[in-house]
Amino acid sequence: MNTLFLPSRRKFLCNVSLGTAAVATGLGLAEYARSQPTPGNPPKKLGIALLGLGRYATGELGPALKQTNLCRLTGVVSGHPEKAAHWAAEFNLPQKNLYNYDNFDSIANNPDIDIVYVVTPPALHPEYVIRAAKAGKHVISEKPMATSVADCQAMIDACKKAGVKFSIGYRMHFDPYAKELMRLQRDGDFGTFTKMTGDFSFVMGRHEWRIEKKLGGGGPMMDLGIYIVQGACMATVQTPVAVTAHEEPKQRPDFFKEVEETIDFHLEFPDGAVCDAVTSFNQSGSEFRVEGPKGWIDFQNSAFGYQVGDVVTSRGPLDYPHPYQQALQMDDFADCIINNRQTPVPGEMGLRDMKIVTAVYEAAATGKRVMV
Repeated sequence: MNTLFLPSRRKFLCNVSLGTAAVATGLGLAEYARSQPTPGNPPKKLGIALLGLGRYATGELGPALKQTNLCRLTGVVSGHPEKAAHWAAEFNLPQKNLYNYDNFDSIANNPDIDIVYVVTPPALHPEYVIRAAKAGKHVISEKPMATSVADCQAMIDACKKAGVKFSIGYRMHFDPYAKELMRLQRDGDFGTFTKMTGDFSFVMGRHEWRIEKKLGGGGPMMDLGIYIVQGACMATVQTPVAVTAHEEPKQRPDFFKEVEETIDFHLEFPDGAVCDAVTSFNQSGSEFRVEGPKGWIDFQNSAFGYQVGDVVTSRGPLDYPHPYQQALQMDDFADCIINNRQTPVPGEMGLRDMKIVTAVYEAAATGKRVMV
């Protein structure tokens, strides 16, 4: 849940017409129509409770929920009463819909809340996803899904047992530019993609939970590298079969005591496609390029940001509107519940990605090629 790419034109971009957004996001007309209010017959909005009120919830999910059509914020869960009170005032939430981590399980008795969105550090995701599922609530877990493959599986199993839907906060799947990448793959405009390169990095200036192994599970590979993994899987619609990786020597060893600072990794796919990537907490970059025999698409800056930057293809530049990725993401999950369909970003996808990330760490530690 990276908070580095706060768009400077958000107010303007949120005024992009819904019709234009429908075209840009690649939604089918029927699917898009379901997500829009019907004159004289507005849809019932599903209630979402945000669990964890840190920077991502405050800077992105809260504002996005003011733009959604099928869901709205109806509750919060926080260990800080003053934060909960602030959100209650801003979103007009009743006192009964404000929870802490001790009384959270009583959310089962609250009909105002249909979905719980878990926005804590990754190591805490399993506990609260499982508790939300047991309370009978549909669940979204922020990425990365968890810090181990076993925890990912436990979360999936709990949601299946409870009969609730489960999704991962992979917002990029709903971005217009990422949707065009997936369309190019699907339609084969540039042939089968065979070569990918990526860089997602930033310079971390102060201590935060992302460099605490107990909470984050790892460093930039967990927090940022997973986006490159996602992009490569989007471009190939395949899972890597093997990985190699190398952790770069630390330039700030006193700061990055528990996790890697920079890691290079190489993904190999079943059809021979490859992805070479780097991710770091001590350099800057956000690029992703995909090449095929008939053309290429190049995300030249802010490739994985809340507002994607310049995107150029071998046919020319792309220019799409920039709707709230998170609003589209949450509306899609609400539509999945309303129409009883599968989410495009299920728990199984998060499990797949954790298997890949785990293999990258093993490859970096052993210096060997690791099968996924």
